[in-house]
Amino acid sequence: MLPLQTRWATLAPREQTLVRLAGAVLLLGLLWFVGLQPAWRTWREVPPQREALEAQFLGMQRLAAEARELKALPPVSAEQSRLALKAATDRLGSKVKLNVVADRATLNLTDLSPAALTAWLAEVRSGARARPIDMQLSRSQAGLSGQVVVSLPASAAP
Repeated sequence: MLPLQTRWATLAPREQTLVRLAGAVLLLGLLWFVGLQPAWRTWREVPPQREALEAQFLGMQRLAAEARELKALPPVSAEQSRLALKAATDRLGSKVKLNVVADRATLNLTDLSPAALTAWLAEVRSGARARPIDMQLSRSQAGLSGQVVVSLPASAAP
């Protein structure tokens, strides 16, 4: 007989039952941690992750559609681009100052509402074909302050 078998034979029936029970508990714990818990975690976590990824995908599709629409628009002349940029900026009032140098336009803003800045960015993107390339903004109780730099299309540079 092997030493383990002889040791088993010397155990009382009650001790053998306890050892079997401990072995069963260890086996169930191992089965849980190796087999069931990873599957359970995946089953719980995948639906929210899927929804987040789907929302991200839909956002990317919207951006791609917007890019296709902007690409399909006819190019604007330098004068049209500057006029559209100036008109969009004039609508913001005295809280902003526009400075155009070559193919870059810098908008300095003081206490401007986020909604007004968003509308301005959308307007200059579609009307002047300008793309934001740098933003340095700070938020206060009165609104946003800082600087936005946009790049004008190559045909719009003076």
